Amino acid sequence: MTAVTTDVRPAPDAPVQPRTVATTSYKTPTILAVVTGLLAVLLLVQPHAGDARFALSSGADFFQIPVLVVPAMATAWVCVALMAVLTALAFLRARARRKVPGWVTALFAVLGLLAFLAWAAAGSPRDLSVVGLISGAIALSIPIVYGALGGVIGERAGVVNIAIEGQLLAGAFTSALAGSITGSPWAGLLAAVVAGVLVALVLGVFAITYRVNQVIVGVVLNVLVIGLTSFLYSQLLVPNAQTLNNTPRFERIGIPLLERIPIVGQALFNQTVVVYLMFLATAAVWFGLYRTRWGLRLRSVGEHPKAADTVGIKVEATRYRALMIAGGVAGVGGAFYTVVSIGQFGKEMTAGAGFIALAAVIFGKWDPLRAALAGLLFGFATNLQNILNVVGAPVPSQFMLMLPYLVTIFAVAGLVGKSRAPAASGEPYVKE
Repeated sequence: MTAVTTDVRPAPDAPVQPRTVATTSYKTPTILAVVTGLLAVLLLVQPHAGDARFALSSGADFFQIPVLVVPAMATAWVCVALMAVLTALAFLRARARRKVPGWVTALFAVLGLLAFLAWAAAGSPRDLSVVGLISGAIALSIPIVYGALGGVIGERAGVVNIAIEGQLLAGAFTSALAGSITGSPWAGLLAAVVAGVLVALVLGVFAITYRVNQVIVGVVLNVLVIGLTSFLYSQLLVPNAQTLNNTPRFERIGIPLLERIPIVGQALFNQTVVVYLMFLATAAVWFGLYRTRWGLRLRSVGEHPKAADTVGIKVEATRYRALMIAGGVAGVGGAFYTVVSIGQFGKEMTAGAGFIALAAVIFGKWDPLRAALAGLLFGFATNLQNILNVVGAPVPSQFMLMLPYLVTIFAVAGLVGKSRAPAASGEPYVKE
């Protein structure tokens, strides 16, 4: 028998079928396995006897949910077992060259948190307040979410905004000064927006007009703003603390009926104006980017500026406008520190929130809604250390201080999955 090989070629006018190449990534399953293993080792080395008590209601709710009392170690081990099952599922998906579903990582995070809280609160006479945990997480995530939204707008337009930290700090300083002089938190909020826009304009001049490396410009701006605000704080605000660094703060505004919903009512619907503006800003940025002509043009200059220029879109002007909007949004996040949280400016009070916001942009895959959720996650990790201190959890203080940054590293390194930044992000446009 003779084997005949025929060369079958597609017709010249036949449509070309795109080739897809499947790649296997074990990054997410590996991170899940590491976290599961570390948590299991913690339960084995440091077992805690007793029950864990979770308070699910506040006094203002429509009805009171009884305190949930669970056996701490049994609950923790059940959660670890379920985490191991999810980890195995993630490995099977990766082996089959299939994407790990988002619900797997989300459920894994919830189980891991429950296991850790049950272990930490075991035997404590105090109840662990779930309402306080959620409320504090939202409050601490506000500057991160605003900074992340500003970062998304800038990078979608093709400009890497490393200067988020500087914009937050400039907004905090100017809001404290303007609010103290005028006696109005609204004036402080407006001054913070102006300060954020000014920092963004400086970034734009060097990065867009003079085409200086955007990362270098952002780092230099951060150092400049830190040095300038520190100098003005010591020379201007400290000697005149009562008149120039005593800012009135926004009061909480409860939304009738909604604020009395158990568990989430006080956290979501009994907040200040800045928090409600954060919800509106997140929705507005998403709608603007994906449902308006402005958003289409902004994304086009971030993906393919030459093509955008060809159809008549002014690339540099579009990037400038995007940076100014991004700076104003980040400035509002800086105002949170003075017109909502503390009421006065402190030296380097942002404490790296701008860099965590930049990580939230990457974790959120340059999408405003996902970036906002990532900001809430990092705020939750920051507030977790406060809650554990209240219940007297036997966790070293050094670890508690590291917790937000550990969450940031694990999230960006292992849970992001495959992501792609805007194609022209960080690249100056030179018109030919």
